[in-house]
Amino acid sequence: MSVLLQQENATAAFFGFMGCTSALVFACLGAAYGTAKSGVGISSMGVMKPELVMRSIIPVVMAGVIGIYGLIIAVIIGTKVEPTGYTTFQGFAALGSGLSVGLSGLAAGMAIGIVGDAGVRATAQQPKLFVGMILILIFAEALALYGLIVALILSTK
Repeated sequence: MSVLLQQENATAAFFGFMGCTSALVFACLGAAYGTAKSGVGISSMGVMKPELVMRSIIPVVMAGVIGIYGLIIAVIIGTKVEPTGYTTFQGFAALGSGLSVGLSGLAAGMAIGIVGDAGVRATAQQPKLFVGMILILIFAEALALYGLIVALILSTK
């Protein structure tokens, strides 16, 4: 009987740690892609209009916030995993929590990167597009925020 209990605890902890890992890895992948893709656009635009570089850094900041979302959930999940008394239900909830913030962060990071790249280049040529670019970036960031909200709910189960 104790062997089965140890196996269940190990399985539950495995799913908990996979949720922790998924939250951080996928969210940081999205943040890295968004930062890199936006950075390419900023660099290209900076050659033409260097005075607009600091104004165009907004997509990079927004992409970085996605990584913070993943870090928050990873820390919450990681501190809850215990060697004993951690149930399979908690492990599955942690996995769902990590995947929800991680994959939504990956999707949002990709959207921010693509919009940020094209947006800063377009804004350099037509400054009236700046507000539109910011609105699109906000809606892309909202995707990651939705994942964070669901992850917080699941991680409290």
